[in-house]
Amino acid sequence: MGLVSRVVEEAGIPTVCISTGRDLTAKVKPPRSLFLNFPMGNTFGKAGDVNTQTEVLRMALDLVVTARQAGILVDAPLQWPTPFTLDLPPANREEQLKK
Repeated sequence: MGLVSRVVEEAGIPTVCISTGRDLTAKVKPPRSLFLNFPMGNTFGKAGDVNTQTEVLRMALDLVVTARQAGILVDAPLQWPTPFTLDLPPANREEQLKK
């Protein structure tokens, strides 16, 4: 999405990438990014959690207005309510964790 964001920005439309993959986002460097330490697929929070979803949306919109440098990556202060871990198939776990 970061590469698409750059093209959209060139057309004069501000963008914000909302990410749950900080390492990849830091490498791609979209114009503005908001990182949430949430499980993949839950970028705006749990399904039905309107309060968290609204807060994430407000943080993203605020970033459009307040970002003063290109490639900014902001860590959202929100916490996922329960512990989560990377869940890989047993055969790939050792190999993936080495990367």
